[in-house]
Amino acid sequence: MVARNKPEEKAKCIVKYRQHYYDLTNFLHKHPGGLNTLKGLNQIDMTSRFMKAPPHSDAAMYLMREYKVDYDGENSANERRAEKLAENGVELLAQQSAAQNSEDSNNNQLDESMEHLVDWSKAMLPQISKITKHYDEWVHKPVDRPLRLFGPWYLEMCTKTPWWVVPMFWIPTIIACGWDEVQANSHNMKEITTVISHLVFGVIFWTLLEYSLHRWVFHVRLTSNSGPWLCTFHFLIHGLHHKVPFDSMRLVFPPLPGVIIAVVIYTPLSIILQNYHPRLVLSGALLGYLCYDMIHYYLHYGNPSAGHHLYRMKRYHYQHHFAHQDLGYGISSPIWDFVFKTRIHLRKLRYQIRWS
Repeated sequence: MVARNKPEEKAKCIVKYRQHYYDLTNFLHKHPGGLNTLKGLNQIDMTSRFMKAPPHSDAAMYLMREYKVDYDGENSANERRAEKLAENGVELLAQQSAAQNSEDSNNNQLDESMEHLVDWSKAMLPQISKITKHYDEWVHKPVDRPLRLFGPWYLEMCTKTPWWVVPMFWIPTIIACGWDEVQANSHNMKEITTVISHLVFGVIFWTLLEYSLHRWVFHVRLTSNSGPWLCTFHFLIHGLHHKVPFDSMRLVFPPLPGVIIAVVIYTPLSIILQNYHPRLVLSGALLGYLCYDMIHYYLHYGNPSAGHHLYRMKRYHYQHHFAHQDLGYGISSPIWDFVFKTRIHLRKLRYQIRWS
């Protein structure tokens, strides 16, 4: 009787690059270049194909280390796979050898790992102050693994937020903030126009605030001399997202710190706009924030179709994560990237990307 492979074995995607093997099974739907880019590579030596592809960034090459596996052919199944790899890879390896001297520098080898600087089995936040000299380089080298931020479970629980909690909390809050103003200014067309214009102004205000926070706070310039408090603060508010970009429970902002930030921003805003319906502006800004958080989550885990605006935005945001971390600060809208000249120029593709 012929043994049948288990369903999970059929879904495996193990490839060879140079002299090492990589299990990309759990990476397929996360790959910035799309699921179809890796299609047909199972049990194949991908060295030559990888070399001919557009150059991968240092961050992408570093991330590749996460999927390296021992694949030494000790059992018969492994031996059969190794034979298949050898058959399919003879010509590819020959091409690799001939092209060795002409490879792009960031396709030559994987960066040396820096993960020895921290202990991934322990809470990460207390460790940041001990690696300040290397923090800026380390935090921009992504990995795909679980991260514990705090030691105590009750603090750690507060750092994880399912995406649906955000609209569940903020939609009633937005309605409550602006409802009285809407009712008081909805008797004629002029008042309705006033309501709409203030809401729109609030949304535009949010897009500028989003860009400003992302560029000058979340991506504050750090050096080897940056103090432990600054590095720890940076990791807490945004660094962890770049270090573990595939953590689905840390892609949206927890409501409690969101409320604190909203109050801090609204207090001076209410004084400046005290005669211009500040609560309506706040409602518009919170609506803009809600859209931003939902868009951000979708850009990481959604599968927009080609031709849709979100398709281009997903590619744009992935470029920010893995290639141009000093550009592309707009998430819900790239308008301020145009204004401040931090736009990422996407190359034209010959195929449609699919992420699922």
